[in-house]
Amino acid sequence: MKILMTGATGFIGSRLLRELLAAGHRVVCAGRRPPSLEHARCTWLKLDFATTSAAAWMAHLDGLDVVVNLVGLFREQGGASFKVLHTRAPRALFDASAMAGVQRVVQVSALGADPHAETEFLRSKYEADQHLLSLPLQACVAQPSLVFGADGASARRLLALAALPLVPLPAGGQQRVQPIHVDDAVAALRALVEAPAGQLPGRRLALVGPRPLMLQDYLLALRRGLGLSGSPWLPVPAWAVGLAARLGRWRRDSLLDRAAWTMLQQGSTADAAPLARLLGRLPRAATQFIAPDQRDAMRVVAQLGWLLPLLRLSLAAVWLAAAFVSLVVYPIGQSFALLERAGVPPEWQPGALRGAAGLDLLLGLLTLWPPSAPAARRWLWGSQALLIGLYSAVITVALPEFWAHPYGPIVKNLPVLVLLAALWTLEPRRAAR
Repeated sequence: MKILMTGATGFIGSRLLRELLAAGHRVVCAGRRPPSLEHARCTWLKLDFATTSAAAWMAHLDGLDVVVNLVGLFREQGGASFKVLHTRAPRALFDASAMAGVQRVVQVSALGADPHAETEFLRSKYEADQHLLSLPLQACVAQPSLVFGADGASARRLLALAALPLVPLPAGGQQRVQPIHVDDAVAALRALVEAPAGQLPGRRLALVGPRPLMLQDYLLALRRGLGLSGSPWLPVPAWAVGLAARLGRWRRDSLLDRAAWTMLQQGSTADAAPLARLLGRLPRAATQFIAPDQRDAMRVVAQLGWLLPLLRLSLAAVWLAAAFVSLVVYPIGQSFALLERAGVPPEWQPGALRGAAGLDLLLGLLTLWPPSAPAARRWLWGSQALLIGLYSAVITVALPEFWAHPYGPIVKNLPVLVLLAALWTLEPRRAAR
């Protein structure tokens, strides 16, 4: 078949694209960025999903058999909004599909999408779902629950939580979830695409695991899958989680905000029988999410998930403490004496002291709240290493006795440089095509 996909570069979309190509289909990937793979039967249609009208879509839908929409937004930021990406833009694509005679449309929505949902995320999904199901074409709305995949954003956070020496449980961890492995979700979407005419499993299909779990049980299953023993739980009061959720909206990389906390409290479960009939088997249980041959590597990644933030906090504390000590604690006269030995003229010493302390303060704050772009973060770690190297070189020449100080103030720069090298190395890089 010839299939048009939106969201083909996403977490689920990139996997579904590989599955459809492996099955022999031709796939047109519509979006602002090309897919990360090159294939003879894969083409890229460059457009902005948010602004493409139904009339503009019509020019690209001729001869298509199936349209699959996987565009989704977990949190509004910048110019991206739920109303546009979840409702208005999909409606334009669905209207054009109906007018162009596309045989089938598969919409990837979310479990819990409902007109009375308490979050705009779910309400906006529901509006597009209902519009699609009102059109005269074959359509199915797939509603995934919590989706597990080693490289998924939510899975990485949950694996890091499960790998902690003391695992926090929000409000006791009694919330009901029904996670599904991403491979099972992709297999179900492929089955919806390929189902013969008139044999779709229904208008809506919940993509869920075999049975509901409490969040505590899910975290325990992940912990066991990582090869970690014990269940060191730390119940966190609901008010504390609510406060963290309100603060989470200010961090771009945080998955916990008020909407996420609301949806977690509501629970996300459904009957798995329709999905099992479509797949011809039950979806895998959470205890089978981590394969034995992946356990060691995933455990290291999960532990880095909480170790790296802890290391960043300790690094920020070093810079902030240095700024505070320089400006408030250490005697100004002794600071000026050290600067004079380093070759700084007396008239420059006040400005040099304040400038160095201000730079320390800035680096500490940037380390606490690093930029979102990996390239910018690499620049941040590299500039800190360069500054520490410069300080160390000046002290080696002008104040060599500090290398023999009993508290080792300069020797301790060595592990800090190694930490910065690790942070720089572990930042993600754009994959080569």
